Order: sequence, then C-alpha cells, then structure tokens
Amino acid sequence: MKENQEKDILDEITVPADLRKLPVESLPEVCASLRRRIIETCSSHPGHFASSMGAVELTVALHYVFSTPDDRIVWDVGHQAYAHKLLTGRKDRFDTLRCKGGLSGFPTPRESEYDTFTAGHASNSISAALGMASAASLTPGQGQRKTVAVIGDASISGGLAFEGLNNAANTDNNLLIVLNDNDMSIDKNVGSLHRYLSRLTTSNRYNRLRRRTYNFMRRHKMIKDRDRGRLTRFNNSLKSLFSGRQNIFEGLNIRYFGPVDGHDVKALVKTLREISAIEGPRILHLTTRKGKGFAPAEESPSIWHAPGKFDPDTGERIKGRSAMKWQNAMATTLVDMAGRHPEIVGITAAMPSGTSMDMMQHKFPERTFDVGISEGHAVTFAGGLAVSGKHPFVAIYSSFLQRAYDNIIHDTAIWPLPVTYCIDRAGLVGEDGITHHGLFDMAYLSVIPGMRIASPMDTASLQGLMTASLGIDGPMAIRYPRGTVPEESGELLTGRDAEPLPEGKGRRLTGDGTEPLALLSIGPIGHEGAKAVARLREEGVAVSHYDMIWLRPLDEKLLRDVLRHARGIVTLEDASVKGGLGSAVLEFAAGEGSGARVRRIGVPADRWIPHATVAEQWKECGMDADSIAATLRSLAAEISGAADSNLTNRPER
Repeated sequence: MKENQEKDILDEITVPADLRKLPVESLPEVCASLRRRIIETCSSHPGHFASSMGAVELTVALHYVFSTPDDRIVWDVGHQAYAHKLLTGRKDRFDTLRCKGGLSGFPTPRESEYDTFTAGHASNSISAALGMASAASLTPGQGQRKTVAVIGDASISGGLAFEGLNNAANTDNNLLIVLNDNDMSIDKNVGSLHRYLSRLTTSNRYNRLRRRTYNFMRRHKMIKDRDRGRLTRFNNSLKSLFSGRQNIFEGLNIRYFGPVDGHDVKALVKTLREISAIEGPRILHLTTRKGKGFAPAEESPSIWHAPGKFDPDTGERIKGRSAMKWQNAMATTLVDMAGRHPEIVGITAAMPSGTSMDMMQHKFPERTFDVGISEGHAVTFAGGLAVSGKHPFVAIYSSFLQRAYDNIIHDTAIWPLPVTYCIDRAGLVGEDGITHHGLFDMAYLSVIPGMRIASPMDTASLQGLMTASLGIDGPMAIRYPRGTVPEESGELLTGRDAEPLPEGKGRRLTGDGTEPLALLSIGPIGHEGAKAVARLREEGVAVSHYDMIWLRPLDEKLLRDVLRHARGIVTLEDASVKGGLGSAVLEFAAGEGSGARVRRIGVPADRWIPHATVAEQWKECGMDADSIAATLRSLAAEISGAADSNLTNRPER
C-alpha cells in the first residue's frame, strides 16, 4: 500500500498517448505531479517558472483532448511550456533544462516533433497556427487535423497577434485559439449569469441548434456563405447584450468562449472536447494564475517569472553576486541625467524590470512609457516624441529590437531624429539560447545612413556615450550585454553629466602602437581580450590592444595608425563575425591597400549557438581569453614566418 502511495503517476506517462489512456479523474493527480517536477527542477536549474506553473492544467487538457503530435499545438513565447516538455518524451532529461547539450528553455522543432514551431519571441503563434490549419485544409488526408494556438495574455497585445486574428477571421479555417489570461482581465466576470452563458455557448446542444439554424437559412437562400461573418458578430452582440459585457473579439468573425477557469482540468477537458467539434475559427479565453501551486510565486508572479535558484521547500530565493548589472548602470545613469534634462523620456516594450527602466518609471512616472509587446510601436512612438522636442531613450533587448527594423529606418533615421537606443542583452546571452542572442544589431544597424553605433567596455564609457547621445542630431545605438559590469569599472558618476565621449574615437589600452600585432575589440568582450594580451606579453609577444568603442563612425585615424605598423590584426566582438567590427576593419584595410593579415573573432555566421552558460558559449566561439590568446599566438607565428620567408627568399643584389 505504501508503494502505491509513493508511486508517481508521471512515471506512467512517456508521451501524450499514455496520458490519454488514463481516466479523466486521474488528471488532477497528473497536474500535481507535473508541478512537483517543475518546482524540483527549476529550483536548481533556473528558468521561466511562474508561467509554466500556471499553465499545467491547460497543458494536460490539450494533450488529453487532442491527438498530438498529429494534431498541432503552437505555443507562444514558450515561457509556459515546461509541463508540455515533461509530457512529450523529455521528462528523463528535464534536469538538463537550459544546460549545455540539454533541453532548451523554449519549444523548438529541433528538439521534438511535439514542438511544432519555434517559440522564443512573442505573438507569433496565431499566424503560424493559421498557416498550419490552412495547409491541413489544402492537403488530402489532413482535413481532420486539429490546430491550436496557445497565446499568453501579454502576447495577445503584440501587433503580430492582431494581424493573425484579422486573417483568421477572414480565412476559411478551423483554428482554435486558446487565450491564457493569467494577468489581466479582458472581460468582466458577472457571476452566475456569466458562468451560465459560458456553459451554454460551449454546449453541444447549443452549437447543434446554431449550426442547424444556419444550414436551414442557407438552404432556403435566406443567407449566403458570405453572411456567416455577420451572423457570428450578431451572435456575439446578443451575448454582450444579455451578459452586460463586451470583449475585443466581438467585431471579428471569430466565435468567442469564456472566460473559463483554466485550473479546473476536468471541466477544461469537457470544454475543449465540445469546442473542438465546432467548425471555423474560435477563441477560448481561460483565466489562470501565474505561479499556481507555489505560494511565493502566486504572491509575486513578476519576481517569480524567472526567479533564479530557490529553496523548493521554503521558497527562499538564492541570491548570487550583488555586483552591478549593465542594465542597472544604464538606468541609474538615465535617472540621474533625467533630473537635469527635462527633455529626456524613457521607453521600454514590456520589460521595465528586465531593462531596469522601472528605475526611471519610479522616479519619473510621467516621463516613462511601457508600451507592452510592441517594439515597432515603441520606436515610432519615440520618433513622435523626438520630433516634438523630447529625447527618448529606448531600452529594448537586442533580439527583440530586430522586430522594429523598418521603424528604426523609416521613423527615426530618415529624418534624422535624436533617439537613443539602449540595446540590452547584446551578444551571447547564455541559457536562453538561440532565440534570445543579440548577435545581429551591429550588422543590421551599420548599413543605415547616419546611424551611430557604440559599445562601452566599462561603465565610465557607458556614461560618456549616454551623455554624448544628447548632443547628436540623429539616432544612436548603445549596445551592452546581459550580466554584471567588470569590477574594474569603479563607481558610477552621479550628480553631473559624464564627459561626453568624442564621436568616432577609440583608445589604445596597451602597447605603444608600434607593435607588429594588434588586437581591436569593441564592447565588454574586450576584457577577455585584455587577459589574452597580458598572457602574450608575459610570453614575450608584444601586442597593442585598442578599444574601438564606436562601430559607426569608425575611428579611421586610429586604424591608419594601426595599419602603419601592424602586420597582423585580430578583431574581437560579441556579435556576428559578419557585418560588424571585423568586416568594417577588413573593408577599411582593403580600401587603404594594406597588406596586413586580419583575423576576426566573433560569433560564427554559419551556425546557431545553442543554450549554455555565457562562458561556455564564448569558448565554443573562440571568444574566451584562452582562445583569443591562441589566435594571437598563431597570427604572431604566421607573420613572423612570413617575415623570415621574405628575408630568405630576397634576391641577391
């Protein structure tokens, strides 16, 4: 008896087909087991905790009702998909979550056939699922395949989600959209009448009557197929009239159901079964609670979105180093500057704490704007502020800023307008992996006329660049990585503006500039380069090291001085090796007719770098101090050998 009590029901489930063999009465036990496993693993392997805890019942119900992987479930962002991973053949590897060589923190088709689409950025699930649903209807033998898009509440606010909704309403499909509302209230809950209407509109009896009425009217030529959308809107309007509530979907040709309790797994199974039989696009609105089943996460869901390591028994978070983060250095400086410059405003896109823009929000709430998951809007909004005399500082992660590329060009660069882009999480980001690396910002920004691009190696440079941006009549990008600033950066300057760094000017860190070997770095990765240079100097190999600071404009005077003496140059950047500093140096050297040998160190442009620690990713890309030193040694030997060869082969006079 004791053995049966201790047996974990999750041990009986390897794939969703095993789950579907269980009676529906067992599903609450499955949910409890999943939560225990998520708590156990995330306490030592940090990840996106609260969202996954809140989506457990939804995940179980979806895999119980739908025949996955033949039926398709498309997750949005993927923060809520840990239970999905546990149910789809990955529970034995779940303790490798976000580790090098282990499971990704997000759904990815590279990992499992149950992961139907890449899920790392918000708001793409509806569009992707609509494509799958449309493909199924066009493919013989797949007409019965079901497609479900699971979108979280924050993601529904993104522009791409609305584009998907608009097309779902006007395309022949059987897409089911599940809105997992765990933070906000789209509809007002009106008690018993609300619950009655929810049961009524999802019942088989109601929908059979509704379908028969529609077919009767169509057969007798009272309506045509093109009138179906108007009938759907009329039906939604009747529900709004009698319930006294409205929702954003009423104007669309999409059936709306809910909101319903997303934590009653047995009722959720019943609802999904009934809705799955309905034809046409429809939305099921669930209300859930982030962190469900773990009291500290329920009480502070924003903190427990990604809490780091914690004690699974007490909920006490295990704090790491207390050193200042780059994002905090930026925000502290911004708040200090804003006190002296009333034209400064701050903007972020749903990441006030992630970018530390919440510091500005607290001090100057009327001058700080969180626009939600709307990066394109954030940039164009900044343009509107800038043309009206304000100076916006836009703090967005590098990988998310990619979504606003046209806005950057059209709405800030063409004018040009003074907008400062504080590009957070630039470079390799560690455990979040492929979808979150900030590798391309220098490449995609450097081709825009008039765009200034800089990356500080230390906090003093960061502050000098932020001050400099106030005097630039056009857009400027300041990129910095995830994580802590180097210890040697010292204290932040406050109480007055930092001395602005001169535009397009780098600096020599070591050497006298006459060495035959030079290292040119940009950004904080230069500290790894400095370690490598120090080792080579101890070995008797002279290397001059330059912190370029600016990619655009490039310090051409400094480069000419380097090319005058150096026969070998190594460039170093925490970004794609193509399109950034290395490419710019190669182009400049070629234009100058230089014969210097140039080796580029950066993130390879021909493959994706999977999740691991940042240190492991640096090593994989040859960007750690040991690898940089090896590259410098190799180039030193190469240019030395070439010089000896030239002497040996020199013709006699």
